[in-house]
Amino acid sequence: MAETKNFVLTDKKGDESSVFSGRQPRQAALKAANRIGGTKNKPVEIRLRERGTKKVHIFMGWKELVNAPKNKPAWMPDKINKPFVKKTGTEKLE
Repeated sequence: MAETKNFVLTDKKGDESSVFSGRQPRQAALKAANRIGGTKNKPVEIRLRERGTKKVHIFMGWKELVNAPKNKPAWMPDKINKPFVKKTGTEKLE
């Protein structure tokens, strides 16, 4: 079983703000996209630095309001936010 990794949300200047965890960078990017927002027409750039390495994963992310699944629990609303991400590349820090 793969272990959970921590990914730090950074901006282009290198300022770090939030930490998201996941087994894969995409899993952490989906969590970040759900919090940050953006739309399909205007996606937000998500830069995640893997803790303990100098690797930065770059994604374009957004969230959409979609219908909840048919087998949803009673407490879940009829419309939910669903995150989407698309990986655009990786960078190595110096």
